[in-house]
Amino acid sequence: MKVRAFLALNCVLSFLMVSLSRPTTATSKPHLVVDDDKVECPNADFTRIQDAVYAATPGASIRICKGVYVEQVKINKPLDIDADSGAILMPAPIKQNTTSLFDASPLATAILVADTTDVSIAGLVVDGTNAGISECSPLLLGITFQNASGAIQRVTLRNFRLGPGFGGCQSGLGIFVQSGGGGISRVSIDKCTVHDFQKNGITANEVGTEVTIRGNVVTGIGPTTGAAQNGIQIGFGAGGSIDGNTVSNMVWSPCVSVKTCAAVATNILVTQSDGVEVTENTVGISQVGIFVHGNQGEVETNETFASSVFDGIRIEGDQGEVRSNHVFNGAEAGVFIAGNNNLVEHNTITEAAIGILKASGSSGNLIQGNRVFGTPIAVQDPSTSTLSEIISPVR
Repeated sequence: MKVRAFLALNCVLSFLMVSLSRPTTATSKPHLVVDDDKVECPNADFTRIQDAVYAATPGASIRICKGVYVEQVKINKPLDIDADSGAILMPAPIKQNTTSLFDASPLATAILVADTTDVSIAGLVVDGTNAGISECSPLLLGITFQNASGAIQRVTLRNFRLGPGFGGCQSGLGIFVQSGGGGISRVSIDKCTVHDFQKNGITANEVGTEVTIRGNVVTGIGPTTGAAQNGIQIGFGAGGSIDGNTVSNMVWSPCVSVKTCAAVATNILVTQSDGVEVTENTVGISQVGIFVHGNQGEVETNETFASSVFDGIRIEGDQGEVRSNHVFNGAEAGVFIAGNNNLVEHNTITEAAIGILKASGSSGNLIQGNRVFGTPIAVQDPSTSTLSEIISPVR
C-alpha cells in the first residue's frame, strides 16, 4: 500500500510540474509571418504586410521576411513589427491616406500609425523612390504617428523627395509624429538612419507629443536651392529629448550673409517648444548647428562643427542652459544668446568670429567658465538680432 501511495503521489507531482512548465494559450503571443514571394519564408501566413495587420489580434507580432513590399501600411492596433534584414517597403505610388491634425492638409505616408498605443517598428527599410508625387500637395512622408504611441528602432528612411522641378516644396519628411484634438503621441525613435529627404529628417509637432530621439544618423542632401532642410525638429508645443544623434549636411545655398538670408537650414531645430533637452549630439555642416527657440531649453555636451553664416549653438528664449559643449568653426559666433536668465558655462569654442554673442536688451544671463581658441573676441554684446522669423520649420 505504501508503494502504491508513493507511486500515485509521484505521478501527481510529475503532472503538476509538466502543467506548470507548459505555456498556456492565454499567455502566448500570436506570431504572424509575411513573405512577398514565400521564398525566404515558405510557411509564411501572408504575402502582404497590410493583410497581416488586418488579421493580427492586438498585441501580436508580425515578422516581415526579406523582400520588396509594394504597398502602403496602416496600423491602428498594438503590434510589434519586426523586419528581417533586406525587408524593404517601397510603395508605388504613395497616395493620400490621412490629413494633418493641425490644419487638415492632405498627407501621403508610407506607414501610418494612428489612434493606438504600443506599436513598435524595427529593422524595416522604408523607401520613397517610387512615391510618384510631382506636386507640393499632398505632403510626402515616410512613417507617421498621429495620436499614437510606440517605438521606431533601427529603421531606414530614404528617398522621400518629390520629382524634378518640385524641390522647393515643403514636402518630403522621413519620420513625422503629430498630436491633435487632445490626443497624445509618445514615441521613441532609436538608432535609425534617415537620408535623401527633401525637407525634414525627423519631426515632432504639437501639444500632446512627447518624443525621445536617440542615437540616429540624419543626413541632409547638402547645398540646395530647394526647401531649407532641418535634420531633427521638435516644435509647436511638443516636448522631449534629442540625445546622441549625428546630424549633418543641411545647407540652404541662397543663405550666404547674416544680413540678407531669407531662410536658414538647421541640423537640430527646437521651435516654440519649452523644456526640450538637446544633449550629446554631433552636428555639422549647416547654417546653424543647434537652434532652440523656446524657454528652459537644455543644450549640453554637444559637438558642433562647420556652421556657415550663423552659429554653432543659438538660443532665443529665457532660462536656458548651454553647458559643456564643444563648438568648432562657428561663422557668426560659437554661441548666440538672445533672452533672459540663461546660463552659458564651461563651453569650449574653437575658431569663430566671436566666441559668445549676447543680444542687446537681454538681462540676467550668466556667462562663465567658457574657453575660446582661435577666436579674436571671447564675448560681445551686439545689436538685437533674431533668426526666429527666417527659420523654416515644418508644421
